Amino acid sequence: MSGPLQVTILGATGSIGLSTLDVIARHPERYRAFALTAFSRIAELRELCRLHHPRYAVVADSSRARVLQEQLDSDCVKTRVLVGEGGLSEVAAHPEVDVVMAAIVGAAGLRPTLSAVQASKRVLLANKEALVMSGALFMQALHDSEAVLLPIDSEHNAIFQCLPGNYAAGLSRVGVRRILLTASGGPFRQLPLEQLAAVSADQACAHPNWSMGRKISVDSASMMNKGLELIEACWLFDARPEQVEVVIHPQSVIHSMVDYVDGSVLAQLGNPDMRTPIAHALAWPERIDSGVSALDLLQVGRLDFEAPDQHRFPCLRIARQAAQDGGTAPAMLNAANEVAVDAFLSGRIRFTEIASIIEDVLDQEASVPARCIADVLAADTQARRLASSWLQTRDR
Repeated sequence: MSGPLQVTILGATGSIGLSTLDVIARHPERYRAFALTAFSRIAELRELCRLHHPRYAVVADSSRARVLQEQLDSDCVKTRVLVGEGGLSEVAAHPEVDVVMAAIVGAAGLRPTLSAVQASKRVLLANKEALVMSGALFMQALHDSEAVLLPIDSEHNAIFQCLPGNYAAGLSRVGVRRILLTASGGPFRQLPLEQLAAVSADQACAHPNWSMGRKISVDSASMMNKGLELIEACWLFDARPEQVEVVIHPQSVIHSMVDYVDGSVLAQLGNPDMRTPIAHALAWPERIDSGVSALDLLQVGRLDFEAPDQHRFPCLRIARQAAQDGGTAPAMLNAANEVAVDAFLSGRIRFTEIASIIEDVLDQEASVPARCIADVLAADTQARRLASSWLQTRDR
């Protein structure tokens, strides 16, 4: 290696972005932050630029960009500030970039992640929504490029580690019977069902094992996160929905498993810390120190498993159906969920109404084939319109 690999981090101020910067800082001889992006956390991004001195920073709009550029200039930090989706795609596809961490939450991450794929980068995929939304189009873009796609979600990274290197030949051909996608069950796994409607946003965001952003924490509480991961797993590993089984594992020590036809089950274990999959993907096929402490199985003591309760977690059922329907259904599922979660976090709806909104949107709008990104974005827009209409009707 002639010098440090240049890394763009899309979503640098979020939990994945910060964990990525932590791993990078442990290996300055191997990695350097080339570009850091944020939506609205300008103060946090300024501090990250002061610490890591990236060549570029990207923010959502021109007014924030002017403020940040003035601040960095006064700090004597030689970082150039870019703006909006165009800026995101520029730093994702920049000729000098080697690795792109795709960690923007939600549909906003689709275009810059695709730009990185089309530019044949090593793409570390933490933005599951990009693959959920565009599915076959995303995988075709990957096939048509020389990009390397490595999963960052702890579950998909675990599956990747447990599969043989030639799994792309087909799961059945390499002896895989099924993928076991583990889930913690979130903060409401044992809460009486009649109390779910009254839970607060803060309660939903209080994950028992992981430290995450508020949107993904709510998704974990509803298990929509696991539904999106099921769809993502189907695309990443060329699996059918019925080949992916969700298993609740409250300790979050086993991150996922692969069940083989000979009766073997391979599992990847580790402490619940996203620096492990980040370090794995950054260095793959090598291994580097992530800063995560060694797993003490004696301290863990026990590993429990249970089936998910379909009444408690209807979002999981809805997501599985969207995976089976294919076409634009997953894009509509994701869009409706984003609107619903935002409404819950802002206090407009109850927790249990998240699933109601999503199911209503999917009932109203039939899935159609997604032949191009424009079809995906049109489905996304329509689903958001229908979900917003649901909210307006409720508010009246």
